[in-house]
Amino acid sequence: MANTASVDPAVAAQLGFPKLRYVFVELERRWICAALPRELVRESVDISDVYVSGSNLRLREERSVSGQSPMLRLSRKVDVDASTRLISSIYLSETEFAMLRKTLVGNALRKRRHRLQGSDQVIMAVDEFEGPLSGLMLLEAEFPSSDALEAFEAPWYAGQEVTSDPQFAGGHLAASGLPAHFAHEPRIDTI
Repeated sequence: MANTASVDPAVAAQLGFPKLRYVFVELERRWICAALPRELVRESVDISDVYVSGSNLRLREERSVSGQSPMLRLSRKVDVDASTRLISSIYLSETEFAMLRKTLVGNALRKRRHRLQGSDQVIMAVDEFEGPLSGLMLLEAEFPSSDALEAFEAPWYAGQEVTSDPQFAGGHLAASGLPAHFAHEPRIDTI
């Protein structure tokens, strides 16, 4: 999907991204997910993240439930605003990943991501968190443009929108756990 989002190069430079050509601009909205629409799941992957202490770095191991080769990467993510972030990534071999996993210190979280069928314009996934975050499901929608982000109507399985709530960002969840005000919404596991 081609991303037509733009970020002011001066803003990107202030955030530590001096060359925008090496950066992906992510436009995203998030909701607490009221139900997992299993009939829309096209792929599921298990994700283990380590949010590196004192940085904007994230070490990610993504393994397909169907057994395909893992995707291993070190990413740097910085928010421009609540729905826009800059991301750069380095893809790693198993050896490089193992070395970094042993040496980097940070907060970890695990989740199963269910990628959903949808339109060509919007990429959607539901994250089911594990461990201390068990019970939390977040729906994420990624957009090709600011106009698409603004015009999007949340699907029936989306609950409360939490795009602007930093307590539902991955790094914060890994470091602090579930927000105190989080209330489990009634779930329907299979629709």
